[in-house]
Amino acid sequence: MQQEFHKIRRLPPYVFAEVNAMKARARAAGEDIIDFGMGNPDQPTPPHIVEKLIETVRDGRTHRYSNSRGIPGLRKALAAYYARRWNVDIDPDSEAIVTLGSKEGLANLASAITSPGDVILVPNPSYPIHQFGFIIAGAAVRNVPVAPDESFFAALERAVIHSVPKPTALVLNYPNNPTAELADMDFYARVVDFCRHHEIWILSDLAYAEVYFDSAPPPSILQVPGARDIAVEFTSMSKTYSMPGWRIGFAAGNKTLISALTRIKSYLDYGAFTPIQVASTAALNGPQTCVDDMRALYRDRRDVLIEALGQAGWEIPAPRATMFAWAPIPPAFAHLGSIEFSKLLLTEAKVAVSPGLGFGEHGDGHVRIALVENRHRTRQAARSIKAFLGTYQPVLEAAERRRAAG
Repeated sequence: MQQEFHKIRRLPPYVFAEVNAMKARARAAGEDIIDFGMGNPDQPTPPHIVEKLIETVRDGRTHRYSNSRGIPGLRKALAAYYARRWNVDIDPDSEAIVTLGSKEGLANLASAITSPGDVILVPNPSYPIHQFGFIIAGAAVRNVPVAPDESFFAALERAVIHSVPKPTALVLNYPNNPTAELADMDFYARVVDFCRHHEIWILSDLAYAEVYFDSAPPPSILQVPGARDIAVEFTSMSKTYSMPGWRIGFAAGNKTLISALTRIKSYLDYGAFTPIQVASTAALNGPQTCVDDMRALYRDRRDVLIEALGQAGWEIPAPRATMFAWAPIPPAFAHLGSIEFSKLLLTEAKVAVSPGLGFGEHGDGHVRIALVENRHRTRQAARSIKAFLGTYQPVLEAAERRRAAG
């Protein structure tokens, strides 16, 4: 039986699929591909967290269904983290919930608060779930700029004036994936003031709160007085503690939004495996030297990447946060767009990156480079890219012929 499902029709073909398929074929053929594509931490989870998992999983009582809101000890640990990190008091019972990673939390909250036809404001480019979580829920998405400057606020004003119905929610993500943009407290204060006035919910994704390279750590929107009237914030264990496969994240903030997420999750899951939640509690409450080590590792990788690619002839802005560099496509290749340029890098330099188009049409002039390879592999990639850029003219002509023939 052939059936085109309505929600599936609203999702475009996965932009990364073609590059990922090429990467898989190259590896199957025995080629050594240096992969900067996925933001997948390559370091093991710190030993004290793993040991707590092992200790807890040996207790058969922890093998039962858990609590979809998260065990009380983990929610209290999250509240303690907010208190020491941002001096924000979170009620662990009414203002916090444990999610199966921040991605699941964002998608389920989108489903909980969205009616078909609602207008949602989402930055472009952005992490795909920010947009498509709401599209799956039936919303209409209107884009705003990523840069936290006057253009952002001008776009908010236009959206309120011209959107019918008026916008329901605004998604924020700083430090930003993919662009690595940062926002400050003045920006957050203006956003909260605007959205309170116009009765717009705010969903802030703070997954990269601890991956920063400046002296000042990124702020939380919940530090703004009155923010909890309208805002909820998502954080994650994945990058901070090298726990991506464990699938643990959090939402904290506005009680109405937390209650909505709690209610919909009660129908969908029984919460993360209890030993994982206990180990996550140990991560938040335990020694934080592993977080300092993580930050130093990504800073070192960033510096090596920026220097090596600069010497190769590809000037890239140094990100101040996140585990990504947002790299403008070299001028000679700009007309190709991010997908074709990513394919050329893969076939000619054996280096995989993420095409910027996968994060929205305004990302098509860039590729995202994840800091997930060690210093040696990064320098190896830079040498290959330098050789590619040094002899690009015949490669470019061949690519143009293939495009014309296709």
